[in-house]
Amino acid sequence: MGKQKTKKFAAMKRMINLKDNRLKEKDRAKTIQKKKKDPSKLKETEVQKYPSCLFFQYNTQLGPPYHVLVDTNFINFSIKAKLDIVQSMMDCLYAKCIPYITDCVMAEIEKLGMKYRVALRIAKDPRFERLPCAHKGTYADDCLVQRVTQHKCYILATVDRDLKRRVRKIPGVPIMYISNHRYNIERMPDDYGAPRF
Repeated sequence: MGKQKTKKFAAMKRMINLKDNRLKEKDRAKTIQKKKKDPSKLKETEVQKYPSCLFFQYNTQLGPPYHVLVDTNFINFSIKAKLDIVQSMMDCLYAKCIPYITDCVMAEIEKLGMKYRVALRIAKDPRFERLPCAHKGTYADDCLVQRVTQHKCYILATVDRDLKRRVRKIPGVPIMYISNHRYNIERMPDDYGAPRF
């Protein structure tokens, strides 16, 4: 019987240390020196500018007829809950609602395939207004966040938690969601935008 050879694990090439004395001065690693912070220096932070319409009690650009941006999963969950989108929006807001659908959302529904053909048929309803997208790519969440940030006249209809979390950081944008087989609007905080004395 012969001796068994053991395999060497994690064998790697030997490299010369950057601080080795055989290296020339220009090839050596330079030590990084940290700069000490001056405590007397003023701290500068960049504050995001918000539109003047948000300095009132609420967003003044929101009003009937309401413009509602619809997300892909909102249509799918509406179908599961057996809700007519336009009628349920009017029941929720007590006013006329115009649902808007972007090219990115439409592309996302088309990518889902034959399983979601009912959602595609609803999205192509003539009551839905189409919004063209000029940006590259078809990621719907980024598109909706960008559109809501630029124009404060939209209500965002979504069930997606991550998208809700992103939109809550943008002041003056209400979120419509589905709960208990009906549409609801997230309430704005009472002290939001109120003048402080």
